[in-house]
Amino acid sequence: MHRVATTSSKVQRVLTASLAATLCYVLATFYFGLRAHSLALLSEAGHNLSDMLAIGLSYLAVYFQRRPATDQKTFGYQRAGVLAAFVNASTLFVLAAWIALSAIHRLYAPVAVQPRLMMLVASAGVLMNGAIAGLLWKFSGDLNIRGVFLHMLGDTVSTAAVIVGGAGILFTGAMGIDSALSLAIAGMIAWSSVAIVRETLNILLEGTPSTLALAEVRAAVGAIPGVLDVHDLHVWSLGSASHALASHVIIAEMPLSDSAGILDAINSALRDRFHITHTTIQFEIHGCETTHGCSAPPEVDAVEAHAHHSHSHAH
Repeated sequence: MHRVATTSSKVQRVLTASLAATLCYVLATFYFGLRAHSLALLSEAGHNLSDMLAIGLSYLAVYFQRRPATDQKTFGYQRAGVLAAFVNASTLFVLAAWIALSAIHRLYAPVAVQPRLMMLVASAGVLMNGAIAGLLWKFSGDLNIRGVFLHMLGDTVSTAAVIVGGAGILFTGAMGIDSALSLAIAGMIAWSSVAIVRETLNILLEGTPSTLALAEVRAAVGAIPGVLDVHDLHVWSLGSASHALASHVIIAEMPLSDSAGILDAINSALRDRFHITHTTIQFEIHGCETTHGCSAPPEVDAVEAHAHHSHSHAH
């Protein structure tokens, strides 16, 4: 628990520094984008403004994730980071659409651009965004932080592209390069958001974690000595790195104390092979009819009196 709190504190410090640096760069790119008449720089200002929102949301998510579980929030606030990542990625689609429409408009109504100023401001952006992305990289195992990391990594690449575009305009005089570059940035922004949206939606919709194959989990539990069958198996994510499982397991009729070893073996296999640390295992001596979950147990099976529930939480 102490290590988790320490890591959260480090992440919050990194996010605070990132927020301050990004604010300065947003103001700079907006001002100099107007001075240089560069849509690419104005696009960068808008992109970095979305980064500010992303960083702010992630900061709040990290804060909430540190709060303990309560009687009202029995799983705590583990999904705060997932919600932040979903909102961040979704807003990027809106930003990408705005940049693309503006770029298309400029293709039909070109504006003279100051390439040297573009390149100077973009160079500062590459250094700042690259530094922030480097700081966030080691925390990117968390889906919330990964969303911000991808924001900043995308900014680093797109800002470097602005430098290349500025050089192209300087040497060729082709003002359309600015609009073409903006379209490329919009496409990259949208593309980088797809994976985050897909993964967060899967978590919010209680989908099986993308890193797990349900058939493998079922086979691993079914291979444990004493297990006769596994059904009504569900695996879902509480947060980006915390998974939960619930299942019905058929075993031979035996005293309650004798089944404890089977339960321990199941939990050990789930923890060691699949990193699933929150489990609810219900033992049965007969199967049950599964329609939507296990909803129609046979009358002859006194299952409920012989159910075991195992809960272990990872903090």
